[in-house]
Amino acid sequence: MSRKHELQDIIRGNGSVVQGASIQAANAYLRGEAAASGAVAVAKPIGVEEVVALTTYIDRNNLWFHDLDQTKYFAEGAEQKVYEAADPRFVIKVNSRIFYASWEDYLNNLLLHNYFFPLVAYEPLGFCRVNGQLHSVVKQPFIPFTEPTDLGRAEEFLTSNGFVRQKNNDYFSHALGVILEDLHDENVLSNQGLLYFVDTAFFLKESFFLP
Repeated sequence: MSRKHELQDIIRGNGSVVQGASIQAANAYLRGEAAASGAVAVAKPIGVEEVVALTTYIDRNNLWFHDLDQTKYFAEGAEQKVYEAADPRFVIKVNSRIFYASWEDYLNNLLLHNYFFPLVAYEPLGFCRVNGQLHSVVKQPFIPFTEPTDLGRAEEFLTSNGFVRQKNNDYFSHALGVILEDLHDENVLSNQGLLYFVDTAFFLKESFFLP
């Protein structure tokens, strides 16, 4: 099986990936709700129908995360806040999904990240609301950096995996139909000479779903 077919199976829920089962289940529900709602969804603002569907899914499956310790907050970026986990080997990330057009796109990103970077895979913990807005909650291994990141090495690694740098720190795989963005030196950490891609932004092109 080619890598593209393997990834297609994972996105469609037919293949396995680290920490992927609950993500695939949520995505399958959203796809089913979107298909069932049909033309009704277009009458509502973009995203509203999906948020209603996802909230229903969260309620039905008891996926609300209530254990976030605000005293453990220590960093944030444009899309998420980061907290220390009870186990110091991990961090907890609360993500607003603002980089993505839909929750399905965000969940696809988690699946792709866990496929390409299993050593720093996201483990879904659930969802919460921040200022009334739905956020995801994931756990991830904590990687302290021991030296500055050489982004040239990151490019070499991605090139060897079929990704071509487009501009700045954004990449595209023509063979896969996958975009990978925002790989600056705060999202790719170097520890004892090894690179860890701790925050990624994967996006699927229409060509991803072609044979």
